[in-house]
This record gives sequence, structure tokens and C-alpha cells, in this order.
Amino acid sequence: MRYVAMWLRVLVLAVACATGVPGLARADALTPLRSDALPPVPAGGAIQGLATLDGRVLAIVDKKAWLLDQGKAAWVPLSWAAGQPPGGLAVVFGDGARAYATQLDAGRVSGVVRLSLGAGGLEVRPLPTPPEPLSEVTPAFAGTSVFIAGMSNGAPRIWRLDADAARPAWSSIGGWPSRAAATSLAVQGAGIFVTAGGSVWRRSPEGVWTHRGDVPGTVLPGMARALGQANILYLVADASDTAHAMTYQVVTQSWACLPGVDFVRPVAMAPWQDGVLWASAIDGRTAVASAQVQSGKLLLRWLDWLVIVAYLAGMIGIGLYFYLREKRNSTSSFFVGGRSIPFWAAGISLYAANTSSISFIAIPAKAFESNWQYMTNNLIAVFGLMFVAVWIVPLLRRLDLMSVFSYLETRFHPAIRMIASALCILTQLGSRMSVILFLPALAIATITGISTTLSVILMGGFTIVYTAMGGMKAVIWTDVVQVIVKMGGAIFAIGFIIWHLHGGMGEFVHTAMADHKFHLLDFSFDLTKATVWGFIFLVLFDVVLTFPKDQVLMQRTLSTPSDKEAGRSIWAFAAIMIPGGFVFYMIGTALFVYYKAHPERMNPLLPIDATFPLFIAAELPMGVTGLIVAGIFAAAMATLSGIMNSVATLVSVDFYERLVKNPSPKRSVVFAEVSTIAVGLVGIGLALLLSRFDVHSLFDVSIELAGLLGGGFAGAYTLGMFTRRANSPGVAIGIAGSTALTLVAWAFRLVHPYFYLAISIFLCIVIGYVASLFFPAPTRSLEGLTIHRESRKG
Repeated sequence: MRYVAMWLRVLVLAVACATGVPGLARADALTPLRSDALPPVPAGGAIQGLATLDGRVLAIVDKKAWLLDQGKAAWVPLSWAAGQPPGGLAVVFGDGARAYATQLDAGRVSGVVRLSLGAGGLEVRPLPTPPEPLSEVTPAFAGTSVFIAGMSNGAPRIWRLDADAARPAWSSIGGWPSRAAATSLAVQGAGIFVTAGGSVWRRSPEGVWTHRGDVPGTVLPGMARALGQANILYLVADASDTAHAMTYQVVTQSWACLPGVDFVRPVAMAPWQDGVLWASAIDGRTAVASAQVQSGKLLLRWLDWLVIVAYLAGMIGIGLYFYLREKRNSTSSFFVGGRSIPFWAAGISLYAANTSSISFIAIPAKAFESNWQYMTNNLIAVFGLMFVAVWIVPLLRRLDLMSVFSYLETRFHPAIRMIASALCILTQLGSRMSVILFLPALAIATITGISTTLSVILMGGFTIVYTAMGGMKAVIWTDVVQVIVKMGGAIFAIGFIIWHLHGGMGEFVHTAMADHKFHLLDFSFDLTKATVWGFIFLVLFDVVLTFPKDQVLMQRTLSTPSDKEAGRSIWAFAAIMIPGGFVFYMIGTALFVYYKAHPERMNPLLPIDATFPLFIAAELPMGVTGLIVAGIFAAAMATLSGIMNSVATLVSVDFYERLVKNPSPKRSVVFAEVSTIAVGLVGIGLALLLSRFDVHSLFDVSIELAGLLGGGFAGAYTLGMFTRRANSPGVAIGIAGSTALTLVAWAFRLVHPYFYLAISIFLCIVIGYVASLFFPAPTRSLEGLTIHRESRKG
């Protein structure tokens, strides 16, 4: 029966790759292969393998080494530095940068060596001897670790060695739950994948093995490589001498054929650029070729551009309308819209500012990859916003502020206000605005062919124009339009996916439920996972305690007519957050179901975060693609306009009006407009500068900076609003102490960077309050500055 099942899988593979069976492969695969023949190795015999060393292709045939010349025109014999090959040389493997080889003795692994190019030829450096002599060995290398999988007395084993460790040593990571020998071993993401007995097995970082589906054919021994962030490329044999390249998508657990290349009698394979090198023995020679995944740009069409242009023109029109309508003779009109914004519009604007284009792209990707557990943050954040709506926002709104840092001056000291405002400006420009501009531009450029530079200039330039012309009123009313645009596009995408599923809504629900994609609440106490308790902690520090110092959000509430209306704007924000979150998580789940049914429509080279942009560009009809690209622009521009106006507010109110003698209202407004333009240009410049660096590391740095520099001042607001005893010297000590101790945690990498903000806030509260006890209590009235009511005498 085992052999009958194997041949049935082979038959399915041959028919599927030839005709395009839905769910496995289709004739219109998005990423075909392109083959390029290389010169044949001028030697025959047993092929130990192919590898890449220092960008050069290495072939070892009959234990003789050959190196492809720089022009890829001929093979050059390469001598062994030791004068002879290592004993028992068996299989060469690597990751496209490093190369290793196994040694066998009587059919069992006896050693592993590293291969490298040296002045004397091919050098061999032995690694520590494996702890047990495994048979039927399959090796792999990923990151800095060497893996060997094999059988020991009929039981599966995997051993791992960190090749870069000061004292490398093998450690056991168990074996897969099957008695069949492994045909391939690959590492993708945090998982280790083994094919054995026609099945795919995955080992999680926690050491748990799970069955991840069956192989539609027979994986050729050792012929697997990780591709992109979520795919593994395998060579899978059919009933003839020909094998086919197939990708296994580790998220959807689906297989897709990569058409374009037939692999005839392959005997060796190695990673090479965006594909593989492979060798076959034909007529006594060793033929070598490459097969590369082709990933083209999906260019926007004329109707898409028309929709994008119409959207951008509409934003400019709103800015021009308020510029012509309003006679701005005061900064109040420019910065807080004359305090005439209705609560519902302010609430929608709060949601728009809080949902950047990064969220527009990243949240569907997170739901596609995992489930809805991160939606718990939205649910718990609503309770945090209720507290903000009742206690914090009305208090600040009653003070008629334009800069939230004015509170720190009134409650404590002008110096605290000035330092806090300056750090906020630097954080918004350096770690928020530039990233929000650049990352969505990069995602759009990756898919559509719109250059990153053009996307940055379009988003930044148009946002500068309507924000500088219309002030806060333009910011808020364009936010309202932008929420409609992006939510409309998102809802259409969900409906489009479900409509095009063969089983419609029934298939969508069944597939999502079967793979636990709707899983939401996790009440475990595992701090390494997205649990309810972790989100409660996050909301307390990232929503409740930091909301007062967030000029971008607070400025919208300060634009309402009264403290009651300000509180209602937060309630409106909270009411939108839950359905809005469900929409974006639903997109990710819909993408999972769609690509599980149509894996051939994925691009295995793209990162997981590009899943939604890829679907937008490749699957949606003309015009709708433009609408959702406009939605991505809208998500970015809503946040950008708020940052521009808020930073201009801080520059004008906290610095210009304090440092310039007798500034007139008209001159202050002109300075505010110029500041808006300057802020926007600086943000564009920093975003373009980002393109020259490692985006992911800089994004992490931006999160670290927000925690290192912003936590202390959030703690200052907490001390000011919730205690009567806190005073200026104590708070100053608290800010300095918390910042210093958080920097120590950063320098020694004591905790994950995401905890810096919470640690800094907590330390500021504790240190600031204790330090305040050593100084006299405030003597002036604190009426209206804390949540406490002053007692009335008489």
C-alpha cells in the first residue's frame, strides 16, 4: 500500500504540473523559472555536490574540485590545499555563501568539514565529530548552524552545531515522529522542516513536531532550499527521469509548481541567487545549469493612475478650500481649527492618525501568517481609551492648550516643557515621519514598479501642500475622506476574495476555522506569546500613560469646542477601533484562504509583509488596484499630516512665541505655515536617506528611540495628573534617572526593546515620586491640573 500511495502522488504531481489543477498549480503561475546553462564540468563520475564560495561556483566530482571562472565560461581545476580530499567525502551542502561536506565511514556519518578558498587551493577545516554515527544522512546549513538528520538504530535523529561559537559543540534536537528516513532538511523562519515518508514535518522553536501535509510526489534526496521568508523550494520527481521545481508555502501549507524548467536526471542541487544550481550526469559528463525564479513588476494601468490622481487632487482641493475660506489671523485657527471641530470628525481623525500605512500593510500580513491574537490589543485598548476619555482628555482640554507640553510648564517648570517638546520634535521627525513615509513606499515599489523616490515625493509633497494651506481643519477633514477611501478599498478586497473562492463564504469560513485563523484570546501566562495579560500591560503603558504626551493625537481632541466634546471624540475613536481592526484582520484571513487555494499566485521571493500589496497589484481589477494604492497613500498621509501640523505647533508655540519678542498673530501664522513646509521637507529628506540603509534595523532603532527618550516624560504626566505630592525637582530627577537606567538596559541588552517604554515610564513614576518626598510639596493651587478636586474651605 505504501508504494501504491507513492505512485498515486507521483501521478497527481505529473498531471497537476502539466494541466494546472486548482489548489496545486495553474498554467498562469506568477513566478516561472528561467534556465541558464553553464559549461559542463570536464569530468565524470560520482557527484559529491555543488556550492558557492566567495561568489564563485564550486563543483566536486569524483572527489576532484572545480571552480567556475569569473566569466562563467569554463571550469578551472582546484587543488586541495592538503594535497588530497578529506577521507570519506560524501555530500557537499551550504547556503549560497558557505560550504560544508559530510564524511562517511561504512555508510555512516563520521565527520563534517567546512570548505573554503585559500591561497593554496580548497581548504578543509574539520568540525567536531558528531556524537553518534547516523545513517541515511541529510545535511543542511542555515544562519550559523550546521544540521545533520539521519537514522540511529532505526530511530530518527537531528543534531545541530553552531559553527561560529567559540567552542562549537553538537546538541541534539530530537527527531521527527516517523520511522521513515529523511529525504530533505530545510530551515525556514523559526521552523525546521523535514520530508520523510511522503510527509512534511515541522519542528517549532519550542521543540514540538507537527505534521504539515503530504508531498505530492517524491522529494529528491537533499534537494531543498529555503526561499524568501515563507517558502521552501524542492525538486520533486515524477515517474520519468524528470523532476519538477515546487514551492511549499509554510504558512498556507500549499504546494505550487514553478513552470519553465524540466530537471532531467538531477543528481545535485545548491542554492544560487533567487533559485538553484543543479547538476546531472549525461553521457559521461557533468552538466550544470541554473534555474532562477522570475519576479516581474506588476505595473499600474491608466485607470489606476486616474484614480490615484483624482484622490491626490481631492486632498489638495480640501486644503485649498479651507485656505480660501478661513481668514487665519491666529495660531488657534491654524493649529486647533478654531476649536470648532465636531467630536465625530475628531474621532475619525484620531483613528486615521493611529492607523498608519505600516498598519495597513502589516496587520493583514500578521493575520495571514498567524491568527487574530493581536486583535486582542484593539479590544483591550478600548477600555484604556474609556479611562482616557473620562479622566485625561477633559482635564487637558479645559486648559485650552495648543501644545500638550504647556501642561508640564504649568504643573512643574518651563525647562521641563522645553526639553520634552524638543525631544518630541526629534522623535517625530527621526523615528516616525521618515519611517511612515519610506516603508509603504518601499512596499509599493516592490510590487508595482512605482519607484520608492516617486512614492515618497508624492505622499510627502501633496501632504505638505494641503496641510500648509488648510491647517488643522484640512488635516481633520482630509482624514475623514482618507478613512473612507482606505476602509472602502479594504472591504472591497475582502468581498472580492470571498466572491472568487470556488466555495464562496462556506469555503472561506471552513478553511479559516480548520486552520484556527480566528483564534483571538490567549489567557496563558507565557510572556513570549501575544497573551491577554501582555496586552493589558501594553495598553496600560502604551495607551493610557502615553496618551497625554502624544501631541499628534491630543491636538485633535484639543480642536473640539469643549471638554465634553473632547471626551466624546475619544469615545468615537474607541467605537471605530474595533470594527476597523476586524476589517484589517479579516483581510489577512481572506488572503490566507485565497492563497491556500491558489498558491501559484504567490511570489516566493517577497517578504510576508508584501502579501497584501502583491494581491492588490496581481489580482484586483484595473481601477480597484488604484483605489487601494490610494488607500495606502491615504493611510500614510493621514499620519503624516498630523505629524507635520503637530511638529509645526510645537516649534511655533513652545519655541517661536516664547523666544521672539512680541510676535504678532499674523506673523505667528506665517511662521506656522513655513514650519509645516520645513517639517515636511525634512521628513522627505530623511525618508530618502533611509533608502541607503538597512530598513529593518533602522525601524527597530526608531522603536528603541521612542522608548528611550519618550518614557520619562510620559511618567511626568502621570505624576502631574494623578498625584498632588510630585514637584519640579522630584520630577526632574525622575526623568533623568529613568532615562539613565533605561539607557543602561539598552547598553547591556537586558530586555527586549519593546519594553523600554514601559520600563522608562515605571522608573520615572517611582523615582520621581520618591524624590519629590525630599523636597517641599507644591504650595500653589493645583485646581484643574490633577484628577483630584481641591477641598473648599469655609
